[in-house]
Amino acid sequence: MIARPIYMQGEGDGEDGGTNRGTSVITRVKPKTKRPNLYRVLLLNDDYTPMEFVIHILERFFQKDREAATRIMLHVHQHGVGECGVFTYEVAETKVSQVMDFARQHQHPLQCVMEKK
Repeated sequence: MIARPIYMQGEGDGEDGGTNRGTSVITRVKPKTKRPNLYRVLLLNDDYTPMEFVIHILERFFQKDREAATRIMLHVHQHGVGECGVFTYEVAETKVSQVMDFARQHQHPLQCVMEKK
């Protein structure tokens, strides 16, 4: 937080109980906001989930176009892991849950995880 003094002139009570003119200080505290932590959402490769299904996941839940989804899918396939996006904790957690639920509904063992950036 950043504190900036504001000076005001007015009457105040002196030490002797009388009134005298002086300056008083009021401190205004300006809160400094902290940016939220970011989390990477990652897809993990497996030998059973079809490539087309992974592309569909990327298009549906991460709003990737066909070209970007294909590029990420190939990266996952070749390197074992690929980043789908970077989000705040709540958004990342929701996306991981949506992907995992959708994969299970379609009986695919696809894994989706999140890690702090």
